[in-house]
Amino acid sequence: MKKEYAISIENLTKNYGKARGVKNLTLHVEKGDIFGFLGPNGAGKSTTIRSLLGLIQFQEGNASILGMDVRKKHKGILKEVGYMPSEALFYPSMKVKDVLKFAADMRKKDCEEESRMLCERMEVHREKRIEELSLGNRKKVSIVCAMQHKPQLFIFDEPTSGLDPLMQAEFFKLVLEYNRQGATCFLSSHVLSEIKKYCHHAAIIRNGQLICTDTVENLTRTSAKRIHLIKDGIEEDFVFKGNLNELFVSFSGHDISDILIEEPELDEIFMHYYEQ
Repeated sequence: MKKEYAISIENLTKNYGKARGVKNLTLHVEKGDIFGFLGPNGAGKSTTIRSLLGLIQFQEGNASILGMDVRKKHKGILKEVGYMPSEALFYPSMKVKDVLKFAADMRKKDCEEESRMLCERMEVHREKRIEELSLGNRKKVSIVCAMQHKPQLFIFDEPTSGLDPLMQAEFFKLVLEYNRQGATCFLSSHVLSEIKKYCHHAAIIRNGQLICTDTVENLTRTSAKRIHLIKDGIEEDFVFKGNLNELFVSFSGHDISDILIEEPELDEIFMHYYEQ
C-alpha cells in the first residue's frame, strides 16, 4: 500500500549567502503522524518550516503539503494548515476574541465553538487586549489561532517555550486529541523530552543538513551508560559507550570505593548526533 504523506520535501535548499540556511534536505512525514523536527537553535528548523509555508522562497528542490505543491497551491495549503510560529505577533490594541475571530474570518470559517473550548482549556482571557498579555499568554493565543479551525495538519515551531508546565501538558493533550481525530502534527523543538514523550518519528537537523530520520524509539536506543564512581579518592562522572568488561579491567590496581551505573540523560543520547 502506497504511503500517504502530509509533508514531502525533496532536496530543499535555501541559501542566505554567508548565513546558514538548509541544504539538500529530503524529508517525508506520513499522514496521521506526530513528527518531531529536532535540532539546536540555528540548525535550520524555522527556515525549513517557512519555506514549506511559502513565507520565504527556496532556491532548489520541491516540497508539497497534503499533496499540494507549496509553490503552486499556497492558498489552498494555508486553509488546511494550523501554523504556530516560534514568535507570535498580533495587533497590540486588539482584544483576544477579535484576534481569534479575525483569524477565523481569514479562512472563511465559523470557529466560535472550537475557539471557546480551546480558550477554556488553555486559560486564555478573551476580553483582554494583546498588549496586556505576557509572552506566555500571547503564546496561548497563537495556539488557539492554529487549532480553532481543526486543520488536517499542524505545524508548530517551538510551541511550548514561554508556557508553564501545566499549560505545556494541556497543549500536548490537545495535540493528542486532534491526532486521534486524524490530524498530523509536525513539531519543531529543541526540547528533547517533548520529542521522546509525544512523537512517533523524528528527524534531526544540524547546520542546515539532515542528520537522520527514524522512529523516536530507535533514535533514543543506546548502549551507552552514565558512570558515577569514586576512584582513588577522586569522584568521576562520565558517559561510557564501550564494553563494560573492558572498563572494569581498566579499574585493576585502583581503589574503587563507590560506583553507580545508570541510563544516560536524554540530551546526552542525542548529543552525539549533534557532534558527528
